[in-house]
Amino acid sequence: MKGMPNMGQLMKQAQQFQSKMAKLQEELNDQTVEASSGGGMVTAVANGGQEIVSITIDPEVVDPEDLEMLQDLVMAAVNDALSKAKEMVNEEMGKLTKGMNIPGMPGLT
Repeated sequence: MKGMPNMGQLMKQAQQFQSKMAKLQEELNDQTVEASSGGGMVTAVANGGQEIVSITIDPEVVDPEDLEMLQDLVMAAVNDALSKAKEMVNEEMGKLTKGMNIPGMPGLT
């Protein structure tokens, strides 16, 4: 059949892609993004594995009478850091899959 890709070639491409994907995931786990809230009073750092790796809270924002504000600032910084981490992962994955022509995988061409 003309136009049908060689199955061996497809398997080789799939293995190469899988290897590149594993390497990229490893690299992304080492990359971090930072987000803050409250004008920098609370800072959260996330890695490409979607994990929060650190949270920094300025002592000035700690008010025992208003813990709700602090909780809101922490939640905002964490959510922003995770959102930035997802963005970073999507961008790097897009670079990896750009130009690939794998049948049955839309969006990878």
